[in-house]
Amino acid sequence: MEIEENQAHLIDHFVKQVSSGTDHTPSSLANLIVEATSHSSLFAFSEILALPNLLQLQGTEYSGYIDVLRLFAHGRWRDYKSNAGLLPLLVPDQILKLKQLSVLTLAEINKSHVINIPENYYAKFLGLATRRAVVGFRHGLMLLQVLSYDQLLEELDISNVRELEDFLINECIYAGIVKGKLDQKQRRFEVQFAAGRDLRPGQLDNMIQTLGNWLENSDNVLLTIQEKIKWAETKSVSDTKHQEEVKERVEEVKKSLSLKGYNGNRPLGKMMCSESDEEMEFYEHDRIQPKRRRPPRHFYGLKP
Repeated sequence: MEIEENQAHLIDHFVKQVSSGTDHTPSSLANLIVEATSHSSLFAFSEILALPNLLQLQGTEYSGYIDVLRLFAHGRWRDYKSNAGLLPLLVPDQILKLKQLSVLTLAEINKSHVINIPENYYAKFLGLATRRAVVGFRHGLMLLQVLSYDQLLEELDISNVRELEDFLINECIYAGIVKGKLDQKQRRFEVQFAAGRDLRPGQLDNMIQTLGNWLENSDNVLLTIQEKIKWAETKSVSDTKHQEEVKERVEEVKKSLSLKGYNGNRPLGKMMCSESDEEMEFYEHDRIQPKRRRPPRHFYGLKP
């Protein structure tokens, strides 16, 4: 949030500088462009590029500075190298800024990778209190932009890995424009966060289409959820009705048993044997009579 507020303040400052009054000369406008593109904390230039006062540079020896400003808004270091003969010479601070912007662009356009994240990664490298605070974290996995060292060395025109790592740490991570981890074993830079750049021409239409697709998918998910809720409500009503029917049936059975003399204390088996006390007593008497034993064989004069 602090970086965004600082960006807004700087943009407002340079917009006022360029648009204030009509006494700017092409030379003074060119100097303002150099100052803006050299500033260590400014990474957005489209608002300045849209100012009508810059049209004064067209047709003059300073017209190339408009292209420089456009390059810092949308381009990369490799674009400058390809057109260096047609553009003004950049000062060291501009070269550093353009390389920083190139890292942001690579983090945007490179393919995402899903990787395992160790427990202490969040606190150590991202400054986050818990793993679950990370957007995109699911069950120990995170969606990261992975930039290989070989790609960065070529893109940024850096000669060795040590210089590249120093650049990424000191000029990108410490500057707050990216957050991530240097993986020396795999020779790659795992980017978890990267600041956004100015929208390129035509990019807004793509974003609108992407958001439209997201909105359509969200509507479909919402419809599915609503159908599930409706089914659950219907099932709940059905279950409640079934429970009430079971309770009513239980009450009917209780009433039926009560009419037959069942008071809840007498054993149900004895109650069902007979409806009269006399028959019950006969049943009990017969049940407890001992069985008659057959006399032994010698009683009849037979051998055992």
